[in-house]
Amino acid sequence: MLTAKDIMTTECITFTPETDITVAARTLLEKKINGAPVMEGDEVVGVLCQSDLVAQQKKVTLPSFFTLLDGVFPLSSHDELEREMTKVAALKVGDAMTPAPTFVHPDTSIEDVATMMANEKLYTLPVVENGKLKGVVGKEDVLKTLLTD
Repeated sequence: MLTAKDIMTTECITFTPETDITVAARTLLEKKINGAPVMEGDEVVGVLCQSDLVAQQKKVTLPSFFTLLDGVFPLSSHDELEREMTKVAALKVGDAMTPAPTFVHPDTSIEDVATMMANEKLYTLPVVENGKLKGVVGKEDVLKTLLTD
């Protein structure tokens, strides 16, 4: 049975939270990768994916309000709007990344990796063992396993 360590990329491209967002976007496009781990020292603190960068181009919808007895109440969370605005205005990777990413262990089966990717819409999974980044599994890595017999 194939596992994450059998298909992962071990020479990972990584970013730091301070990496300029345009440098990160250019790197993802030039290297033809969907995403990369964001490292603070030896710790993976997030993942930056193309979808995080696409989110910068979206239209921000202002929250709706309702009035009750002369009080104005928002229908959505202020924190949610603030997170969305931070992502749209991001100049650094730390503002645009998905924090607290989902990890897989080197011994995670390909079936489990594929299930996570499909169910949670995660296409860049850091492979971590004993708190250390060992590699990255991307959706292309999983798809390549279909081509080998």
